[in-house]
Formats: sequence, structure tokens, C-alpha cells
Amino acid sequence: MKTIKLFISFTILFIIFVSCSSDDDDIVEVNPVAELNLVTEFKTNGHIIELYSKNNNFTTGYNEVYIRIKDLTSENYFSDAEITWIPMMHMVDREHSCPKSTLTLTENTTVSKGFLIFQMSGNVEEYWDLKLNYKVNGNTFETTHRIEVFLPADGKQKVSVFKGSDDTRYILAMVAPAEPEVKVNDFVATLYKMENMMSFPVVENYKITVDPRMPGMGNHSSPNNKDLTYDAISKMYRGKLSLTMTGYWKINLKLLNDKNEVLKGEDVTDENPESSLYFELEF
Repeated sequence: MKTIKLFISFTILFIIFVSCSSDDDDIVEVNPVAELNLVTEFKTNGHIIELYSKNNNFTTGYNEVYIRIKDLTSENYFSDAEITWIPMMHMVDREHSCPKSTLTLTENTTVSKGFLIFQMSGNVEEYWDLKLNYKVNGNTFETTHRIEVFLPADGKQKVSVFKGSDDTRYILAMVAPAEPEVKVNDFVATLYKMENMMSFPVVENYKITVDPRMPGMGNHSSPNNKDLTYDAISKMYRGKLSLTMTGYWKINLKLLNDKNEVLKGEDVTDENPESSLYFELEF
């Protein structure tokens, strides 16, 4: 009887072991960048640094960027990398940086995420590069590489660099909707001021009025828009953008400071069909 009980116990343990082994075999590792595009990569310091985006390349305006660092010897990606970055535009007569976020780890700790806002594209004589300082496995490294920045493929304005009536230079960039639809869309933008060639602090507690128009359709507007106001959590400006049909839209804007003074932009009227501050969409 004792032998039978031992046999049954062994059989149960064997089945559990085989079942667990089978479950392990069924586990498929998820690629954390499967839905992103590899924009560029470069070898440095015995590593490969990969830069990803939801778009096929970097363009003027808002760019969400994802970074992974791979060890060339082991071909494994580093987890918990500490990365800082400095984008730099090298012009014929001067150099300047651009607004940027800090880089933070995503749910997958081999991937860091942040954003850059390029004010201008590169060309044959003028170009952007990206300096990275990073720490992996307790060791610190530094590297700088050229990156290509293009104008948007659709040619539409998604970023505006301008001087306000207060003599301050601002950078206003559209974040969303990235894929506009015929509905009331979430409307998101970032606003920075240029202190100097390297410093671009976030502008807080201003307001950006929203007046979308269709120039090819009698310059009609749309209902249920909501002006952009500052969100302290995301440090961005959020509102609503009503798009009632497909086609070309000019999103007329006005920037008001915390005293409700207009710094840039004008009302759209019969005599003035567009504001000097605007974004463009076509879908």
C-alpha cells in the first residue's frame, strides 16, 4: 500500500513538473519596441545605441523618442540605464539647443523614453547632433552623434517659433492629435521660452485660444472647441479640438499670458481670415 501511495505521489509531481515546463516553453518574450520604428543607431564604447520613434524619422516639432542600449559582446540590452541628453543644432554662424524632456524608464526597463522639440530641420551645411551621457552596470560613458531632422512629410506647420509682444522668444509645438479624426479630439501642445541658446524652460499658467477654420470651405469653424490651458502634471497645455469633416484645417491660435494680455495672434474676422499664430492639419 505504501508503495502504491509513493507511486501516486511521484506521478502527480511528474505531471506538475511537465505541466510547468510546458507552460515555460509557451512563454514568448514581448518585444517592447515592436510598434516603433528604428530611426537611427550607432556603435560606441562597445555598445549599440538605438533610437526609436512612432514616426519613420525625426521632424521639426514634437518628437517622442525611445532609447535602448545593447552590449556588443553579449548582445543583451542593459536594464535601468541612466541617460541624459543634449541636442545641438550647428548652424553656419551659431549653435543652439532645443526644448527637451528628461529621459525616464518605461515599464520595460531596457527602454527609456523622452521627447525633443526641433525648431528647424537640417540641411547640407547645418545639422543636429545628440550628445548622450549614460551609465550602465555602474560605468559612465559619453558619446555624440549626428542625427537627421526633416520637415514634416505633409509640409504642415506643427511648431511655431516667435517673439511675443513682451520681447520674449517662444516655442509652441503641437503634441496631439497625432492622428486627427472627425470628432472632438484631445488637443495638446507644449510651450517653452528661450532664455538663451541652451536654456528653454516650460512656460506655466498661460492660455492659448483655439479657433479652427477650413480656408477651402468658406473659412468655417466648428463647435465645442476648448482653449488650451496649463496642466501642471504633464507640464503641457490641454484642450479640445473639434474637426467636423476631413480636409485641410488651419488651427488659429492666440497666446495670452497670466494677466490675460495677448502676446501673439489675432482674432479671426471677415476682415482678418487667419491668425499669425497657428498650426495646420490635413487628414
